[in-house]
Amino acid sequence: MSANDPQTLVSTEWLAAHLNDPDLRLFDASWYMPDMNRDAKAEYEAAHIPGARFFDIDEISDHRSSLPHTAPPVEKFMSRMRAMGVGDGHQVVVYDGMGMFSAARVWWLFRLMGKTDIAVLDGGLPKWQAEGHPVEDLPPVVKDRHMTVHRQAHLIKDVTQVAAASKLGDYEIIDARAGDRFRGEVEEPRPGLRSGHIPNSKNVPFPTLFAADGTMKDPADLKSVLEGAGVDLSKPAITTCGSGVTAAIINLALERIGHRQHALYDGSWSEWGMYDDLKVAKG
Repeated sequence: MSANDPQTLVSTEWLAAHLNDPDLRLFDASWYMPDMNRDAKAEYEAAHIPGARFFDIDEISDHRSSLPHTAPPVEKFMSRMRAMGVGDGHQVVVYDGMGMFSAARVWWLFRLMGKTDIAVLDGGLPKWQAEGHPVEDLPPVVKDRHMTVHRQAHLIKDVTQVAAASKLGDYEIIDARAGDRFRGEVEEPRPGLRSGHIPNSKNVPFPTLFAADGTMKDPADLKSVLEGAGVDLSKPAITTCGSGVTAAIINLALERIGHRQHALYDGSWSEWGMYDDLKVAKG
């Protein structure tokens, strides 16, 4: 796989060369935890890559669910994309203000909807700005574009499926949270959740997938990180995290190394940690 792959990851150099392509569509998918004290929408309005739309992860979600930013119904996704002028035939690139944090969630969401012409910007907005590339504070010019969606149900898992996988061991369950949270040594940032992890899951904190400059490691190094954490890459994988955002970074890494059988547990620890009848492991 080449370093620049418009279906997974592209560099800032690639984006700079394609920025004016008529069928390129950009999303700023910045999203922050409350304790980060950052306002994603305000930061977007102050400075974004030219032409970028703001993808609101919390708003473009299933508001019928009590869990945070779960995947939206197909109809809602389609209507939001059409309103932002994103549809069939577009190459989409998504980035975020942390570098590599929430953008992969939107990459995964597009794939869930059957759209594969989407890539994450490697290094995100911090790298783009550090290299002196342009930003603007202007709203994008939007024209409606039809989008055809074919939901890929195999890319998402619910709590019942994850509980079965935990017992049977037929999937590798990979947790993207920090090690102290995985081991249950600290309280969860969301109130009311137990500490620990899904039994038989493996811990791959998402920052371990990045190089020193904040870009994603190359496929050989990604494979080493995953195998070093005890992940059996011959098995299909289910990713998880706190609320289904950073788990998608592992999905992106798996796709980069050619591991195609992977899904995301959308409820993640926000759901699993809530229910006393679901077993929790520590250590």
